Amino acid sequence: MEEESTSHTTDRIKLNVGGKLFETTLSTIRSGGPDSLLFALSNRNSNEPNPVFIDRDPEIFSVLLSLLRTNHLPSTANRFSKQELADEALYYGIDSQLRSATAPPPFSGIDASIVGSIRPASEGLPSAFTAADNGSVWIAHGGQVSSYDWNFLHTGTFRTHLDDIDSICRVWPEIAAVGSLSDAGLHFYDFSGSRHVGSVQWNDPTDPRIFKARVNAITASDGSVFASFDCLHRENCILEVDKTRIQVVSQLGRQSGNQAKNIVPGKLTFVPATGVLVGSAVTGGAFGYSGYIRLWDPRSGEVIWETSEPGAGRSSRFGDSFAAIDVDVEGLALFKLCSKSGDLAMADMRNLKDDPWIYLKEKNPSLVMNGEEGSSMVVSCYKGQVFVGRGGGLEVWSRVQEEATNVERGSEGDGLFRRNFVDKREDSERGAIRKIEGGGDRLFVSREDVEGIEVWESSHSAGAISVL
Repeated sequence: MEEESTSHTTDRIKLNVGGKLFETTLSTIRSGGPDSLLFALSNRNSNEPNPVFIDRDPEIFSVLLSLLRTNHLPSTANRFSKQELADEALYYGIDSQLRSATAPPPFSGIDASIVGSIRPASEGLPSAFTAADNGSVWIAHGGQVSSYDWNFLHTGTFRTHLDDIDSICRVWPEIAAVGSLSDAGLHFYDFSGSRHVGSVQWNDPTDPRIFKARVNAITASDGSVFASFDCLHRENCILEVDKTRIQVVSQLGRQSGNQAKNIVPGKLTFVPATGVLVGSAVTGGAFGYSGYIRLWDPRSGEVIWETSEPGAGRSSRFGDSFAAIDVDVEGLALFKLCSKSGDLAMADMRNLKDDPWIYLKEKNPSLVMNGEEGSSMVVSCYKGQVFVGRGGGLEVWSRVQEEATNVERGSEGDGLFRRNFVDKREDSERGAIRKIEGGGDRLFVSREDVEGIEVWESSHSAGAISVL
């Protein structure tokens, strides 16, 4: 009996946190990992008569101790701010456990809802933003860029030399590439030091028309940054920039943008699985929308596929040009949103032909929605889902795996995807959707003339009902 009592005693540890005594097991405080402060304290000589004293808040420690015991935060955690919990978890070295406990569930558009809004303290109208895989986001507002971590906590703001920022891309964990439609060049800034680390300009000594070229879109691969430039004389091209040296490697697709099929790409996407760069441009006017989608192989600099609208060979869809496009980089598919019919169409990037589009069919007549000329349209792919913004409304098209049968090219895509509305009526009345981007099981949405970025997450206890 004495040996058993001794065994139980040595398996326990007493901690004095801010004057309050806690007693727990060694296995509990060691669950924070070998690099945590608590693990180090657990190696203290068990014969010491006095408990370890930690000069920290005992009430927050009680919450974190419960987290180590159950892997869940207790209801008492609601008494503290995210910043307070994050600071204390970081002190004890168990911030990864806190992140795991507070992480949203896998993102599903049909049961998503707004959980908050991120608003920079100054110049709150976001002009551009970029989300990361861990759920953090960088927001450009005016000539500044603000960083928010996975917990929506503000981690820093730096001011650039630009008056406005219209495009931003995360090229390294702490390096942002930014561009402006009102100032020339592609510029790189380091968040950790709040400093400018380099710039790239599009110059051509043989052509005096190429000067003060502005950046319209930015994307990045593992080793390069791609940026589309145009200048006042409408000459445009895409520059490939080495991420490490911040030097131009090659020039793609130089053209004179006097026609719709030759204007500067307003959107760029790099597809890692194929090494292909996708560029697109859309312009609208009194006679409707027009534009192009073009695929380049950066290794050769050659165009490997392109389409423009309006175009020949599409008599049934002539005049119904796309108003927005996006790329599903994981599913290797292109998606376009038609300007007049409002139809969503997809094309398999592994089998691109003259007319590769499959038009997705809405089976519920009550959900059919035509395009509204003059209203904004946005399409964005994330985690195998396609999110569409029509004016202020947000909808999701989800692939129906069990019904996804072989469909002939050019036929209606009946059964491939199912459409549902994501937002409520009051959500859609907040303003026209300007940009949609996913990151870390979250969806980030910005709206015209609305301060901040909306954050959408799925519910842990959601029981979504699909509209068939």
